[in-house]
Amino acid sequence: MNSPTVSVIMSVYNGAELAPAAIRCILDQSFTDFEIIAIDNGSFKDDTRTVLNQLAAETGDKRLRVVELDQNIGLAGALNHGIGLARGRYVARQDHDDISALDRLEKQVRFLDEHPRCGLLGTRAEIWVNHQPTGRYHDHATDNGTLQVDLLANNPFVHSSVMMRRTALDEVGLYTTDPRRQPPEDFELWSRIARRHEIANLPERLTIYREMPASMSRDGANPFLEKLVLLCAENIAWWNGLREPDEACRDAAALLHVAYAQVSITADIEAICARMDGACAAIAAKFEEGGVGARQEQMRANLRHHFMHARKLPGWTKPLISLGRNLPVPAALKGWAKARLSR
Repeated sequence: MNSPTVSVIMSVYNGAELAPAAIRCILDQSFTDFEIIAIDNGSFKDDTRTVLNQLAAETGDKRLRVVELDQNIGLAGALNHGIGLARGRYVARQDHDDISALDRLEKQVRFLDEHPRCGLLGTRAEIWVNHQPTGRYHDHATDNGTLQVDLLANNPFVHSSVMMRRTALDEVGLYTTDPRRQPPEDFELWSRIARRHEIANLPERLTIYREMPASMSRDGANPFLEKLVLLCAENIAWWNGLREPDEACRDAAALLHVAYAQVSITADIEAICARMDGACAAIAAKFEEGGVGARQEQMRANLRHHFMHARKLPGWTKPLISLGRNLPVPAALKGWAKARLSR
């Protein structure tokens, strides 16, 4: 059997209601040389497994493969399992509650074919709540230089929109399952890919990204902030040629995420900006990018702004801020967190 060009990986967890539409939007793509690996990731609240198998039987489409896991192994574990089964030279993501435009795969394959140095390609996205458009969008940057700088501070990719070069994954590894580093497993992987490959977003909104608090499946204490700060500090350190983040790298990452409780008492704004400048200079040199400067100036301005705010806080407030970071996330905020992290 010939290998397809694209392997689309979808982890489905209690997604019986929305998964069929997500799968059909892939089956109906204008680009047809693909396989879909739909993984029932230990669903137990609904009949996800039955729905997936019925859809495969109804369509009779041999490109759709249903994989059944008896236990939930987490999003990263399920995606790695699917990638292990994938045969395509490109690996695409599709979340079970999101929708792709029917020409998404065609445009992404064309771009990657024409840009062999690009290892990670996303798209812009519309944001819906449940079944309704919001008029809001994830219009992330599109060029490599700006995106490389953005990764020093946050995640500029919609997870459900990305297509990756399989050789890039073979080079840097798959999604981390280390609980100390994920979630956000997507941001952690993008960071590793970006150190070795160019990255890009298509300017078209080819994904409908659905904000649904129930789809996060990550209840309890806020798991994101400390790990985001850690990953951003590592990115800043890596581009500065450091094996581990130093105080200035950690302070820069904390300021960019308004994590004032994590800013050191001895924080030096000049040292912090110097680390940001060093990272941006290394990015510009590696990729010969001329557009890094504008984003660099924005980062420096943000750092100075948040440094001033952090220094205005009385010392006794830091333990309270730190305590607040560990409180459970209200259900109303989970949709916002999901959008912020672009899983």
